[in-house]
Amino acid sequence: MPNFSLPDSVFEAAAARYPTPFHLYDERGIRENARALQQAFAWCEDFEEYFAVKALPNPAILRILREEGCGLDCSSETELMLAERCGFSGRDIMFSANAMPPREFALAHRLGAIINLDDISDIDTLAAQGGVGETVCCRYNPGGDFRIGTAIMGNPGEAKYGFTLPQLREGLRRLQALGAKRFGLHAFLSSNTIENDYYPTLAGILMRTARDLAEETGLVPAFINLSGGVGIPYRPDQERTDIRQVGEGVRQVYEEFFPEGGVAVKTELGRWMTGPMGWLVTHAVHEKHTYRDYIGLDACAANLMRPAMYGAYHHITVCGKRDWPADHVYDVTGCLCENNDKFAIQRALPEIAIGDLVVIHDTGAHGFAMGYNYNGRLRSAEVLHRQDGSFALIRRAETPEDYFATLTGISL
Repeated sequence: MPNFSLPDSVFEAAAARYPTPFHLYDERGIRENARALQQAFAWCEDFEEYFAVKALPNPAILRILREEGCGLDCSSETELMLAERCGFSGRDIMFSANAMPPREFALAHRLGAIINLDDISDIDTLAAQGGVGETVCCRYNPGGDFRIGTAIMGNPGEAKYGFTLPQLREGLRRLQALGAKRFGLHAFLSSNTIENDYYPTLAGILMRTARDLAEETGLVPAFINLSGGVGIPYRPDQERTDIRQVGEGVRQVYEEFFPEGGVAVKTELGRWMTGPMGWLVTHAVHEKHTYRDYIGLDACAANLMRPAMYGAYHHITVCGKRDWPADHVYDVTGCLCENNDKFAIQRALPEIAIGDLVVIHDTGAHGFAMGYNYNGRLRSAEVLHRQDGSFALIRRAETPEDYFATLTGISL
């Protein structure tokens, strides 16, 4: 069984009300995760979680997180606009640059966001787009071989992100000359790791580097941003990350490097916050028996592309059949004209019949958000399972009219 799930009756009730496929999110679970994270880092006087908007960019979810004391990490102009419209402003927004058009720096500056620079050349861009504030963050890439966790992004030395250490030294001096007085330090060295020592290990790298840079430059370290990377157990036999143990490990490292305090800690946990609290709810609509047995769903990689893109595992259950023996082996597919449009390959499952309600788990992060319109397939609806047990449609499904709306020179 998955580490966290809702009863089949919830999926069945939602499917009776909304046409499949759709992504379903659990409000109570999201709130509980936010509170658990806050408690794990309660020892830090100025801790803040900046939820990664890219994981689940839905206003209803972002407002829930704002109510729970979270900020937002934004990576584009549109995400900044979404943050503003959801009531976020100022230091509750972290803008993480990554080959951004200059105007995006200008918007981040107007909103009063903390700006996280990805490259030394961003300093000149920032200076020309509103100026350098008193506090600026820089993303650090230490290079080398970082072996903790699942490195979807590759080894640090191969990653496109961040300053080298010599660039950090030069960059902080340039920022200081432009008026900066305090700096934050950020790094992202692993993706979706469930090892409890990832954050403490990363904290050691960042805190040592920040302390040394402060001594060299005279700038004051304002915060350490541990970014994201703390993952979730996609497979039923994996253990969940113990966020309390993670927080305690970071505290021990913190007290080694900053025994007098005064330096804040920030995180950007998108996947950990919402991933296990989302499900792609679908129906089985087709079966095929050739060299393998195939079950076709009314969802496809356009609704959840992680399996096609990464070969990622997502647990699958069949409503009403969770206690049945997994004595059939299927490739579970979508309807795209691509052979990698498979949610599962040679997966042992209960016997599936046409019309069965099939649930794909852990889609609450990088699920709907990575959707696209290949083959003219339309993005699905998003539904919120409220704390009181009711449902709310928080994004309607796309229609053909939406798909055609941006075309020019054609009448349909």
